[in-house]
Amino acid sequence: MDTPWTTHQVFNQFDALTGYNLFSTDAALQQAVAAAGAGWALSALSHFGAEVGCAQSFQHADEANRIVPVLHNFDARGRRIDQVEFHPAWHTLMAGFRQGGWVSQAFADTRPGRWAANIAAIYLHSQVESGSMCPATMTWASIPLLQREPALWAQLGDKLLSPLYDPRDVPLAQKASIYIGMGMTEKQGGSDVRANTTTATPVGAGGRGAPYLIRGHKWFFSAPMCDAHLVVARTADGGPSCFFVPRWRPDGSKNAVQIQRLKNKLGNKSNSSSEVEFLDAWGVLMGEEGRGIPTIIEMANFTRLSCVVSSASFIRQALVQALAYTRQRQAFGKVLAEQPLMRAVLADLALESEAALALSMRLAQAFEHADDPLQQAWKRIVTPAAKFWVCKRAVELTGEAMETFGGNGYVEDGPMARLYREAPVNSIWEGSGNVMCLDVMRAVARDPEAALALMAQAVDATPGDALVLAEAQALRQMLGTAPEQLEGQGRLFCQRLVLLLQAGLLRQTAPVAVADAFIHTRLGSTGWGRVAGALDPAGVDVAALLARAYPAAA
Repeated sequence: MDTPWTTHQVFNQFDALTGYNLFSTDAALQQAVAAAGAGWALSALSHFGAEVGCAQSFQHADEANRIVPVLHNFDARGRRIDQVEFHPAWHTLMAGFRQGGWVSQAFADTRPGRWAANIAAIYLHSQVESGSMCPATMTWASIPLLQREPALWAQLGDKLLSPLYDPRDVPLAQKASIYIGMGMTEKQGGSDVRANTTTATPVGAGGRGAPYLIRGHKWFFSAPMCDAHLVVARTADGGPSCFFVPRWRPDGSKNAVQIQRLKNKLGNKSNSSSEVEFLDAWGVLMGEEGRGIPTIIEMANFTRLSCVVSSASFIRQALVQALAYTRQRQAFGKVLAEQPLMRAVLADLALESEAALALSMRLAQAFEHADDPLQQAWKRIVTPAAKFWVCKRAVELTGEAMETFGGNGYVEDGPMARLYREAPVNSIWEGSGNVMCLDVMRAVARDPEAALALMAQAVDATPGDALVLAEAQALRQMLGTAPEQLEGQGRLFCQRLVLLLQAGLLRQTAPVAVADAFIHTRLGSTGWGRVAGALDPAGVDVAALLARAYPAAA
């Protein structure tokens, strides 16, 4: 018998989606991996998709971000240790990614499609927990640089390629596997690395592979518990050079890299970012003196790709969570996902998600086949353009998806608020939006023919499409603008270039309904883009888009 004061019942409330296979429910990702020649990776990716998508994995992500890293500068007896303590969930997440071999897949394997497989794994993991991708992708990006340093590679190669997870804070020689971080940014310079003041003095004669002592600071040092960092410092002639700075010196003593504090970040809470001081820290010169910026920028090109993929994954996760929730929640007498205006929003999210994925996977192919001139154009021009556009879109669209949950999306008891706070970091890290656009403008100015070739490829992929032809022509006309004027239009040029390329890619890889809807809304509507869902769904096969994005029965 009910008591007379029992008036509260919970109904029409639904938990955030967990416990599903992120890979097997993503038709676009499966097709992209297979099209890249990585059919051999489908089984492993499906296994990883189930692993990272399980309910416990979402719980680990919550714990690692809620119980944040803690810095211990000293031990109980006053000895300097500079250790960061992580919640056990962090180590579980780090181990899961490493044990799949995904930290080094693109470089450890020789099979066709290895880059697509590696990018797919980053895309899957980042949907659930992105902070643990920071040390993983920095390590991934450091491998090609270290391969060119014979002495370092002989010492470190096996540890970099290892699928074992070894969290111990011990000298390099004792480690089964290692992580590599980066140290570029200083207080006074930010993205302007040439303004750095940190110095490097040779211990002996100096030169490539020789030891130096590093003195100075870094305002952002990610992630401080990595086993070594690639650091930019000035040599005596004033030129910025790149140095390999281990956490422990070769003699087994702790290197003189002191962690001043951990950053109190908006998001990316699970990952420790720090400020450090170098008190004549021991390091080895990589490459030639004065060539530090080109060296570290090469590493940044890889990490910029990871930013694109990570932001694409945020859009994907936001879309799937929104679809799963709105297919259950009722409002005004009808399921939310059946309300016409909500369907317009969901369709827009679905288009954006598939376009971001298509661009990410196309860039993976460019990195795998980088010797070809057209692939080089994709790497050099499209990577920064994609980082600008996709990372910006993730900030807006995670907020839009959060709104589909109403007030439930704005509280911390679920993944949506964390996803929203996580999104801006990719737009800032490895160069802000303006830095990316300026990078594109410089690349286009140096090689306008490469930019024209990219546009021609998009036109060729969409034969006879008047909207694509018109957009390509408009971009060609922009290239004729005076350089100082074109620089001011950098964001507009990058946005239009990315949308044109995405239109071509979707025409090649996606169902007709997806490509038609993308071209119709992005290139055929002057009002699109101001807010998500501001499109006319009359010309869009919304049902097909949403069914493909995430199957209702999944």
